[in-house]
Amino acid sequence: MVVLFGATGYTGRRTAEAMVRRGLRPVLAGRSPGRLTSLAQRLEKLGFGKLDVVTADIGDAASVRALIGRGDVLVSTVGPFIRLGGPALSASVDVGAIYLDSTGEPPFIRRVFEEFGPRAQQTGASLITAFGHDYVPGNLAGALALGSSGGRVHRVEVGYLIGGTGRSPVISRGTFASIVGLVTEQSFTWRAGIKPEPTGSRMRTFSVGGRDCPALTIGSTEHYSLPRLAGRVGLPEVDVYLGFFGPAARALQLSSRVIPALLALPGARSAVRRIGQFAAHWIAEEPDPSALAQVTSHVVGTAYDAAGTALAQVRLESGDPYQLTANLLAWGAQRAAEHGVSGPGALGPVEAFGLPALEAGALQAGLRRV
Repeated sequence: MVVLFGATGYTGRRTAEAMVRRGLRPVLAGRSPGRLTSLAQRLEKLGFGKLDVVTADIGDAASVRALIGRGDVLVSTVGPFIRLGGPALSASVDVGAIYLDSTGEPPFIRRVFEEFGPRAQQTGASLITAFGHDYVPGNLAGALALGSSGGRVHRVEVGYLIGGTGRSPVISRGTFASIVGLVTEQSFTWRAGIKPEPTGSRMRTFSVGGRDCPALTIGSTEHYSLPRLAGRVGLPEVDVYLGFFGPAARALQLSSRVIPALLALPGARSAVRRIGQFAAHWIAEEPDPSALAQVTSHVVGTAYDAAGTALAQVRLESGDPYQLTANLLAWGAQRAAEHGVSGPGALGPVEAFGLPALEAGALQAGLRRV
């Protein structure tokens, strides 16, 4: 059984549509049965068959546990995950389910791997967090670069570079809420182990189509999963960058040095959250479809030796990041339901499904190698 939470939201609705296009019949779960029923009826009229709708509260672990059992697949698109993601994780761990989500939030990713992963090892649950545009492409590009390096790799560098955004809104209100949450939380990097590091504390310029794209560091699943893929030889360094800020990148990098000190002031974190909640009302619930159609996501994975010489590089490309996320979640849920995953614990995408299967699935989802 596949259970989908969040189908009344933007990413969740697109994920439900992607699932039924693949022939899945997910159970739509949430606190708004009327809205879920309307979605189910619309999908049924389009010829996708009847979907079950159940009332459940993703903020209540007991409510989630009542829906799922061992080996079931739970997919969550309900964010911000920092605030709302814990109960679904706990329920999945408790019953030994397979869990996937759409988060891109570094603090939540760290909780999945460090807090919930060891518990999942004991109960038989499998936790695959950030299984969308954030951060499947970089895991795939990094793993392919590792496999093609032909030498001892000291560092893997991944760049997510978003182009074609223009001035129209290309993020949803939910994405904006998640971004606000990141401002008040610590991020991380990998230096022979996970090390704390503020988001955006380092900047790197990538070349995309002959144009320079500045990008800032961010914590992601690659920091946990790529060193595991390197095996016994180890991988001392992993860097992940996100670039879509254009000329604002330098200012954002400078602000990353100031923000931690400001947040140390009494009441500063709660003040930032309140400001973000107020600002969210000015963000559209859904991005501009015509603007999203112009977006191109470039992902670059490069393996370097200890001297800084590039040993291998892999470039991937996709369009609308939200559609890629929906397609990846739908593929991952179907693959997990039909074939299972590699084992228990917190898993990276390549660990969970294997490199050949993930590469083929990513291509189906719209992520192509260039």
